[in-house]
Amino acid sequence: LAVGAMPAFAQSNVTLYGIVDDALTYSSNQNGSSNTYLRNGNLAGSRWGLRGTEDLGGGTKALFQLENGFDVNNGTMSSSGVMFNRQAFVGLKNDRVGTVTIGRQYSPYYLMVGTIGPTSYVTGATGAHPGDIDGLDTTIRINNSVTYTSPLLWGVTASVQYGFGGQAGAMSKGNTFSGALRYDGGPLSLAAGYLRLNNIGGGTTWNSASTGVPGTSAVNQGYVTADSLQHIAVAGIYTIGSVTLGATYSNVQYKPGAASLFHDTAIFNTAGVHASWTASPQWRLAAAYSYTAASKANGITDSATYHQISLAQVYSLSKRTSLYALEAWQHANGKSLAANATSIINAGPVVGDSQNSTPSATSSQFVGMLGVRVDF
Repeated sequence: LAVGAMPAFAQSNVTLYGIVDDALTYSSNQNGSSNTYLRNGNLAGSRWGLRGTEDLGGGTKALFQLENGFDVNNGTMSSSGVMFNRQAFVGLKNDRVGTVTIGRQYSPYYLMVGTIGPTSYVTGATGAHPGDIDGLDTTIRINNSVTYTSPLLWGVTASVQYGFGGQAGAMSKGNTFSGALRYDGGPLSLAAGYLRLNNIGGGTTWNSASTGVPGTSAVNQGYVTADSLQHIAVAGIYTIGSVTLGATYSNVQYKPGAASLFHDTAIFNTAGVHASWTASPQWRLAAAYSYTAASKANGITDSATYHQISLAQVYSLSKRTSLYALEAWQHANGKSLAANATSIINAGPVVGDSQNSTPSATSSQFVGMLGVRVDF
């Protein structure tokens, strides 16, 4: 029996992998006071995971991935009570037909557009657009989802995803749809993506039972009772030798429904540029700038704007271990809605998505980090 099983075993593989990332962090203002503390998962989120494939023959493979995020400073899971909060899916891949996966997954919007945005070249913690307003970092995962991704054809890949809301008699409640196209050819990559999250509703926040849940910060806190949330984004990068240049544009719309606490559609437009330079085999330097503007709505005539500058310096001690420094500054102008969706308050800056729960009480916020990342 053991001899007979050996050929099948040789066709399969399972890999244990992960990242441990931590940094000494300084924030100039968190809800009114400066703070120096240890922050987990900055250059990349700390995680461990299992991925595996089995060759079924004829160009077809079975695959799976399970991935859990954790906080290295206290040992807790990133999401309380959720074992594989980052990813958990299974599927089939065929070289000619494409790939189908089911489970908890990132959206095609993020996988094709976000991965050539600033979060991959600077970092999500300090390089994501304010509060990750456009979901181009890893903030959003889709539960109960089915994803199809085409094979690469003439440099183009397409992907679509549907997340089942699971509400009997009301399939559109809490469901998610995403689609994206990407072109990769030599030094040039271009991508466009769409993501629509529908809220189950029924509370003062986005319902966590929905298949997709956006991140919440001072940028969007007044609009999380939206009936639906729509993201549209385009991105591109071009590599010239050791330098990679990139640009992104996104349009985000929070649309109210009967149960929403606000009454006008809130729109956020963001434009950004970024650059990364591999100065030597050990050194990588990166920088990014973004500008975000909110619409005039819900009684706001002086709408919020956000300017953000982000820098990163990474020194590789080996292929798996890096030391890094991150610096970012953000300035906010104008007004936004408070969490009660009624009061109009000064717009609060939140650098990247590292300060979502700790916005500055002033119009500016600076964040600096010194950290280490180890991959395994």
